[in-house]
Amino acid sequence: MAPRARTLLLPLAAATLLVASTIFLFAATGARRRPADTSFPVPAADLSSSASVTSVDSGTSDRKEASFLDENGHPDDPSSGSAAARCDPRDAAIRVFMYDLPPEFHFGLLGWAPPAGGAVWPDVRSGETPRYPGGLNQQHSVEYWLTLDLLSSSSPPCGAAIRVADSRYADVVFVPFFASLSYNRHSKAVPPEKVSRDKALQEKLVRYLMSQLEWKRSGGADHVIVAHHPNSLLHARSVLFPAVFVLSDFGRYHPRVASLEKDVIAPYKHMAKTFVNDSAGFDGRPTLLYFRGAIYRKEGGNIRQKLHYMLKDEKDVYFAFGSVQDHGASKASQGMHSSKFCLNIAGDTPSSNRLFDAIVSHCVPVIISDDIELPYEDALDYSKFSIFVRSSDAVKEGYLMRLIRGVSMHQWTRMWKRLKEVDKHFDYQYPSQKDDAVQMIWQALARKVPAIRLKAHRSRRFSRYDRGRQ
Repeated sequence: MAPRARTLLLPLAAATLLVASTIFLFAATGARRRPADTSFPVPAADLSSSASVTSVDSGTSDRKEASFLDENGHPDDPSSGSAAARCDPRDAAIRVFMYDLPPEFHFGLLGWAPPAGGAVWPDVRSGETPRYPGGLNQQHSVEYWLTLDLLSSSSPPCGAAIRVADSRYADVVFVPFFASLSYNRHSKAVPPEKVSRDKALQEKLVRYLMSQLEWKRSGGADHVIVAHHPNSLLHARSVLFPAVFVLSDFGRYHPRVASLEKDVIAPYKHMAKTFVNDSAGFDGRPTLLYFRGAIYRKEGGNIRQKLHYMLKDEKDVYFAFGSVQDHGASKASQGMHSSKFCLNIAGDTPSSNRLFDAIVSHCVPVIISDDIELPYEDALDYSKFSIFVRSSDAVKEGYLMRLIRGVSMHQWTRMWKRLKEVDKHFDYQYPSQKDDAVQMIWQALARKVPAIRLKAHRSRRFSRYDRGRQ
């Protein structure tokens, strides 16, 4: 190329480079100001004045906020005088969006009917709190307590979770289906109907969730569904498994449907009375080992029968056959309150409310259940207040009694004191209290949020490009 041509091209190339750099700079600046291109809808630039939840994705100083709901299900207005008495969602461990499912899925199962005007929820702050049925139904009432807690979460006492009005600003989406109660009361078809009400509700729930934008955003990965009874959600679990399940154990779930990595274990609601002001130490508990429950079970029965045969002649071992309901809560509580150790043997499923009855009775649990998973074990060290025995060791002649009698008074007292410290974590209450069972479950779910977010983000890797596929 001639020298003159090269001389003319150099300024032209420099100008082209300058223009390209300018265009790139503006594009980069604009990209920083735009939300990430995901399948989530972009929040409106002008959010309502009822803002009170900070977006989790915001890292700038001009953070936009979203509304949350008061106890009547209406967006709360911080500009009003009552806002000072509200709980600040930014202080909550977890922010929860709850679907306004029709009452037939939740409190309608308790006989509650909405007043004229079609309200979805009872006004719990005004004292309209439908009662849960008594008896053994209560042991799987987890969804009831969590739903009540969300309905009242905007007002003090402020708990671990708070309900938000905009699902885009929620950590998880809560599905208020009383699955355990539905199974307990409506799992059998009533003629002339050929499908049970429980199954029909599950089918309606699946159709509802699959049509929701929230489910489509994450494929259900950020949804929370309580199915505490081992047989609850039986027809829908294989479809809804991307969601986080709150369960009693994994005994009747396929590993692809439920696992400790994805789901949360919640305690049974204990049936025995909590031992208040317990001063009955080592010498105040004359019974060495106590067991209450059936000996013959469909699963786990062999171990129970063998242990009963080996221990029935021990003078300081007491077997009470039947449930708390059979014996009465007071009598069962008295038996555990007067015992140093309480047996928890696997039955039809790895877990039972027997363990939690022992904990609130401050009777050191002896757990013989190889596959048991325990509530919030990532936060609680059960070995400090329980004894674990392998099933294969428990049925060896003399093994169990040698182990228990080998526990010194000092060792037992240390576990007993720890039981008195942790029993509050297993109490379901309304309103919920600091670190009770309700708040411990929310905190356990909060610890799942990073993994939930990762799963949801990974699921959207190719969604942007799939739009163009034919």
